Amino acid sequence: MLILAAVLAIFVYGMIAAMLGTILPDLSSRFLLTPRQNGTIAFAQAVGLMIASLGVGPLLDDLGKKFGLILGLALIAVTLLALPRSAGFRSIVFLLFVLGMGGGIVVTAANALTSAVSPEHRATALNLVNLFFGLGGLATPFISANLFRSNWVRLCYTVALLTMGTLAVQGAVHMPPPTGAGRFIFADAGPVLGRPLLFLLGLFLFLYVGCEVDVWNWLTRHLIAQGIPESRALNILSLGFALGLLVGRVGVSPILIHVPAIQVTLAASVAMAVTTFLMLRANSPATAWVVVFLAGLSMAPVFPTTLAIVGGAFPRMTGTALGFVITCGWAGLAVSSRMIGAIAGGDPRRLRKALLVVPASAVLMVGINLAIMAVLH
Repeated sequence: MLILAAVLAIFVYGMIAAMLGTILPDLSSRFLLTPRQNGTIAFAQAVGLMIASLGVGPLLDDLGKKFGLILGLALIAVTLLALPRSAGFRSIVFLLFVLGMGGGIVVTAANALTSAVSPEHRATALNLVNLFFGLGGLATPFISANLFRSNWVRLCYTVALLTMGTLAVQGAVHMPPPTGAGRFIFADAGPVLGRPLLFLLGLFLFLYVGCEVDVWNWLTRHLIAQGIPESRALNILSLGFALGLLVGRVGVSPILIHVPAIQVTLAASVAMAVTTFLMLRANSPATAWVVVFLAGLSMAPVFPTTLAIVGGAFPRMTGTALGFVITCGWAGLAVSSRMIGAIAGGDPRRLRKALLVVPASAVLMVGINLAIMAVLH
């Protein structure tokens, strides 16, 4: 039941992670939003993710994972019900900020719960649970393109209902007590936050999360700017990128039983640099699908495997350590979103140039991964 609770929460987070990129073309058309304003919206979501992830770590150690899951899912449901009633750019920015807060709480709590359930096979368990992130990410653009015909209002209400169902499950499942024995001890956080390894892992996720979520948020608009129809672009995002994430996490789980996690993240970083560069060079829908799928495949193990490394390196105050590292990831999204929006300016055709931030970040990830390997050994 604990794994089921984590799986459902991660599935919902996968759906909302793909939400902005799925509805952004329609929002941009309805409210005449420029890529620069799109960047501000993505930045607001990233700030919400950062604040929530940083603040929820101590709360998870103090009040437990159940509290975090219920709070985060409630924020997501309320936001999705309010988003179709938004009046314009400012209200969208605020609602995406709140959606980011809900998502940040859910992803931190669900991964902390999974890490505690199976410490002996933490990397494998985290990859298996997080494959449902890929499934959720696949579902949102696929449903929008093929069932709702890009009706983003119906999509928001549908995901809100699924979120409320997941919230009910979290309330019914009995979860382990808080690891902090009912109180967060600030004195214990000093040794955790003072270790260089934590900052290297945080920098690694700073680069990675920016890469992944930039694909979720910007790929559809980029493909449309290349002349690919919106429904085709959404299917490339779902049946290409999201499917690659899902397949990759299924495939890497048995590998992690025999191969050290840090070696898996190194191989994935190298593959990311190559595939994301090729992704931006693709012009035809068929070629775009192939390279986008390979990009998802290469990214698949990075996030959960990195969290497994954090969980193994910080057995006490795990929620705090996970919250810090995940917050660094959302900071990467905030920075990259602003960069991409600024480079693209008011012209969607410049997104190809702006999205070169993604392969450049993957190259830097290779160097950081080698530094982490040196510290661990």
